[in-house]
Amino acid sequence: MPISISIAVHSDVICPWCWIGKRRLEQALAAFPAGAATVTWHPFQLNPGMPLEGMPRAEYRRRKFGSADYAKALDARVTGVAAEVGLAFDLEGQARTPNTLRAHRLIRWAGQQGKQDALVEALFSAYFSAGLDVGDIAVLTRLTASIGLEADAVMQFLASNDGTDEVLAEERAIRSSGSEGVPLFIINGQERLSGAQPVPLFIAALTQAVASATNGGEDCVDGICRA
Repeated sequence: MPISISIAVHSDVICPWCWIGKRRLEQALAAFPAGAATVTWHPFQLNPGMPLEGMPRAEYRRRKFGSADYAKALDARVTGVAAEVGLAFDLEGQARTPNTLRAHRLIRWAGQQGKQDALVEALFSAYFSAGLDVGDIAVLTRLTASIGLEADAVMQFLASNDGTDEVLAEERAIRSSGSEGVPLFIINGQERLSGAQPVPLFIAALTQAVASATNGGEDCVDGICRA
């Protein structure tokens, strides 16, 4: 009987390693022979205190890293890693670092419409490859329309506060569990994998989760299950 695998991903749409981790997870799932996976996306704001209108990215990076040269070196490194998994980053094209609360609310809402993964991919691509402000309502509306969601419904949703309390509550819960960074992958509610790990480590974590589910939840490591 096929094993059902649930993967909850906690991420932020301005986290470059979250997009890299998404692609590596997808590669691992494509190579993984057992079971079908359901992937859901969950909020984690890297900058919960960011003004709603965001701020210039150059200023944000100087404040965070203290040096424009150091920030540029970090950008170059992550751009190179992204290219290894087929992602084209244009970090110099990013003018602003946005507040991502609206994006997280929209991701939650898109999940109710069956379009969550498509929206997450569109948001990552818009921010990292096209330099768009993914905190801007007009940008968010265009992105959701591009994946087949009704623009009027999106604008009505974003004009409300719907989903705000739920997003903030979920974020508080994951932080209170001890998580301080993203991406975080929680497989079948138990196996946790932190960071954009290499594909073989994703496959190992998936194998562990399947072995545990198959054996009634015992602790299974390296082919040995312990009650």
